[in-house]
Amino acid sequence: METREKIIIIGGGFAGLQLAKTLNNKNKKVIVLDRVNHHMFQPLFYQVACGRIEPSNISFPFRKIFQRSRNTQFRLTEVKEIDTVNNKVITDEAEFSYDKLVIATGCKTNFFGNKDLEGRAFGMKNTQEAIGIRNHVLMTFEKLILEKSRSDDGNWNIVIVGSGPTGVELAGAFAEMKKEILPRDYPYMNFNHLQIILVSSTEKPLAVMSTEAQNKSEEYLKDLGVTFLSQEYVTDYDGDKVYMKSGKTIPSNNVIWAAGVTGNVVDGFPQEILVKNRYTTDRYNKIKGYENIFAIGDIAYMETPKYPHGHPQVANVAINQAKNLGKNLLKKNRADWEEFEYIDKGSLATIGKHRAVVDLPFIKFQGFLAWYFWMFLHLMLILSVRNKLAVFFNWMWSYFNKDSSLRLIISPNKKNETLQ
Repeated sequence: METREKIIIIGGGFAGLQLAKTLNNKNKKVIVLDRVNHHMFQPLFYQVACGRIEPSNISFPFRKIFQRSRNTQFRLTEVKEIDTVNNKVITDEAEFSYDKLVIATGCKTNFFGNKDLEGRAFGMKNTQEAIGIRNHVLMTFEKLILEKSRSDDGNWNIVIVGSGPTGVELAGAFAEMKKEILPRDYPYMNFNHLQIILVSSTEKPLAVMSTEAQNKSEEYLKDLGVTFLSQEYVTDYDGDKVYMKSGKTIPSNNVIWAAGVTGNVVDGFPQEILVKNRYTTDRYNKIKGYENIFAIGDIAYMETPKYPHGHPQVANVAINQAKNLGKNLLKKNRADWEEFEYIDKGSLATIGKHRAVVDLPFIKFQGFLAWYFWMFLHLMLILSVRNKLAVFFNWMWSYFNKDSSLRLIISPNKKNETLQ
């Protein structure tokens, strides 16, 4: 009897999950390792942070996804190291041997070595962080309604650092929250004092998109009342004030960092194979120097004629690298493997209701149509029919009522640890 090849996938993000689905019910033994028990639809984290949708609507338990799989298993554990000599993955609880290993660990928020920022500002790369933002922002207003004397000193400003799609979408959502929702929840508070401030190191928001998208997104932000600070660099944050390179400061208790990401690198590899904290791979996503170890998605650095400095760290790249690698792994002969070539299908971002920008290879458009296009595309990308319906219902409720019923403050229960 032929022994099935054992493939371990570290990480269940867009890349890891797509690879596992490509290999599902095929003649391979697949084990997915992740430190959380669910796949997360990251493009909508900002809506969780603003209380527009529930985390469960965009989170999908791995055991549910692979419930009927005949060859794929899931293990909840955190990977500590790769033993490349003995072909083993070392975790907190166990060791896993492999024939082939695929690293799809994605990225985390990059605070560029600033420990104060890392300790006090919020990132938004997982469900817990998105919920943490929601809790913290709502708690700010609950405290301020009790401390009315502090309601005009700027400490409740919401500062978002980074003007990529995440930062722009967050700014738009919080601006609408300020206008439509918070005055009804807190009728005795003057929300004219609340500023939504977007700090950008570039001249325009959405610097990776077209000039039309940049100009229109800046116009939308201004229409919503967002303060856009261009070509500013945040240098520090002490919990009360944001400090910038220009010497300016912004008082705030709510700082969200969306100004960059860095790879979730696993120990066990020499530093020389890392570029920009990503594993250097060939055109087949094989890590250079290893015959049976691969990297896909945000953690992979692959140079091609079209992308001489590596591919953008976006979901579409991750999904397509996973599909290509999965098809290659199912072929009997390596001579038949196909190199990865990325076809850019475009980019898009939404900046509040009826405001969005879309850049496609053949057309660029903004406004109503772009907003509906954004909604439809994201709805289709959500995994299950039940979740699609739940998100659609929440969006429609919010559309017609300009409100949401999901502003729950859920803080972890602190047990009494003094008992002996």
